[in-house]
Amino acid sequence: MSVNPQQLLRELFATAVDAAHPQHVLEAHLPTDRSGRVIVIGAGKAAAAMAQVVERCWQGEVSGLVVTRYGHGAPCEKIEVVEAAHPVPDAAGLAVAKRVLELVSDLSEDDRVIFLLSGGGSALLALPAAGITLADKQSINKALLKSGATIGEMNCVRKHLSAIKGGRLGKACWPATVYTYAISDVPGDLATVIASGPTVADPSTSAEALAILKRYAIEVPASVRTWLQSPESETVKPGDPSLARSHFQLIARPQQSLEAAAVKARQAGFSPLILGDLEGESREVAKVHAGIARQIVQHGQPLAAPCVILSGGETTVTVRGNGRGGRNAEFLLSLTDSLKGLPGVYALAGDTDGIDGSEDNAGAIMTPDSYARAAALGLTACDELDNNNGYGYFAALDALIVTEPTRTNVNDFRAILILESPKHDA
Repeated sequence: MSVNPQQLLRELFATAVDAAHPQHVLEAHLPTDRSGRVIVIGAGKAAAAMAQVVERCWQGEVSGLVVTRYGHGAPCEKIEVVEAAHPVPDAAGLAVAKRVLELVSDLSEDDRVIFLLSGGGSALLALPAAGITLADKQSINKALLKSGATIGEMNCVRKHLSAIKGGRLGKACWPATVYTYAISDVPGDLATVIASGPTVADPSTSAEALAILKRYAIEVPASVRTWLQSPESETVKPGDPSLARSHFQLIARPQQSLEAAAVKARQAGFSPLILGDLEGESREVAKVHAGIARQIVQHGQPLAAPCVILSGGETTVTVRGNGRGGRNAEFLLSLTDSLKGLPGVYALAGDTDGIDGSEDNAGAIMTPDSYARAAALGLTACDELDNNNGYGYFAALDALIVTEPTRTNVNDFRAILILESPKHDA
């Protein structure tokens, strides 16, 4: 079998991204009746691309406002696209959140609202609750991002500090009919977790948010603690009549992208092993992947080479050093350190939105000679991992993947390609 491992890995990543792009997944889910007036709002890294699809498909009057991350915009004629900061919210996100809420605050039961939701929407649609400042939310966001908290834990806190998340946006739209179309970037695809669930009921509590802050030893201002201890901080709960006309539809999820990549791998002659959506510390998740790869190479278990291990989800990084790098670079650096040049093993880890954390790359590629090449440059994988410097390590190897923003987001994509060992004559 003749294959270019690095090219195949890039093709698998591109296939995963393509399978979740709004151009391919949104239109089929829009209401059958596309006549009449519709108000479009949205938040997330895919929001602008999703708005383009609605503009193209809707026959009636279209207007609205969506917010996406800086650099993730797309030209729309009828729907205004605003860009703001992610993962830490800024004043632009605050301003657009206020405008979105005003846009839907005086609707009738004859109105229809389409809400376009994707990963990143929680930070982009930033409207602090009464008595809480943007600076408060920014500092808490930064602390959560460094703490190693899961996306579910982070969004639980965010919801209870917000005037728009946790079902509050859906409540503001009442009595209009709301159609939420979501691209999932979270393990388990929970509607309450995707971008902190602005239009769906939320069963989590303010007490849980306080417990999360305590668990990760995150200091908060007295005003924040007072707010979380008050009944007003509770989100919109299941059964609330104000959400009776709010409908939620998942249009893309990480599993779809993994399955699309698996089909591509089979076509290239590689058996796929899908591990699914994973959480946990990036470096620890990498060690598990390394163990599976080693077992395949040495024992042909749980499947024989040539094969590819596929996984997604959202890992976390507890920041210990001062290096550069996102979740995927951290994963790949730990994998490199664990495998130490195991022959025949290549890997790619990248974020499907095109941005690994806050860097300019989507991810990186590891080859069997990455460990030795880096060592020749004076870079030790273990030391760079201690400094959270995955970006610097793979930049030195010219192994970063730079795609620019993809305008979708089903979170991390990882592929470990294991070639068939050459057969030797006896």
